[in-house]
Amino acid sequence: MSDIRTLVERYLAVWNETDPQARRALVDALWAEDGSYTDPLGEAVGREAFDATVGAVQGQFPGLVFSPGPVFDTHHDLARFTWHLGPAGGEPLVVGFDVLVADAEGRVASVFGFLDRVPSA
Repeated sequence: MSDIRTLVERYLAVWNETDPQARRALVDALWAEDGSYTDPLGEAVGREAFDATVGAVQGQFPGLVFSPGPVFDTHHDLARFTWHLGPAGGEPLVVGFDVLVADAEGRVASVFGFLDRVPSA
């Protein structure tokens, strides 16, 4: 299996890729066919659904970028890490905490997301 830290970096890169074709190529290379993503706002199972989720988030927060937060820990095929969403180099508007599970081929099998800080409506 590939290094879990690299897998997390590639996962965050997917969220920052705004070209739909390039993003889909990243998803296809990274995501297990039946990979799942679950957070408080929804669930996506499979590559197409996950790609659509990323596109919807980008549409909701145009111009903002995901960056790694200060927490990163791994064991076995698991990683837990914090992330920020905000303007490049600026104060994050959204802060979250994810748990990523890798499959035996080094692809993302599942991600469980938690939102620690979100903008008020």
